[in-house]
Amino acid sequence: MKSLRARAVQGLEVGAQLSVTRCFTDEDIRCFAQLSRDYNPVHYDAASAELRRFRSIISHGLLTASLVTEIGGQIGWLATSMSFEFKRPVYAGDAITCHWLIVDKDERGHARAQLSIVNAQGETVLEGMTTGVLPNAAARERMAQLLAEGDPGNLAAAGA
Repeated sequence: MKSLRARAVQGLEVGAQLSVTRCFTDEDIRCFAQLSRDYNPVHYDAASAELRRFRSIISHGLLTASLVTEIGGQIGWLATSMSFEFKRPVYAGDAITCHWLIVDKDERGHARAQLSIVNAQGETVLEGMTTGVLPNAAARERMAQLLAEGDPGNLAAAGA
């Protein structure tokens, strides 16, 4: 199967479906709290999470939504807007999959994508929409060169 970046190099059209799966750890949640400075107790204190009717600490909504930006980054999408509706909590250790569906694109490469993130049980944890600009021919050519060089700055492609 071709990587997301390789698919973007070929050009993405309406109907293109893209996906990525991640599993956030307790450490990922702690690191995101430090980076975002979102120290809501439900993200680090089990007793606080239980008081809010969660079974344990939960991922930050924007950490969950970062799967959207992972796909966007891999395909060279320049976002102009994003909207999210958080449906269910995501717990450390949950495998979640983000699905993009490109639903509209104009002649300038401005596009709109429908988003959903589901857990391993098939439950939707996030729904949303993003608009942005797909890479033009010159940007796709540069991405192809990066791929040919092993995509040295792309830690996701390197498996990191």
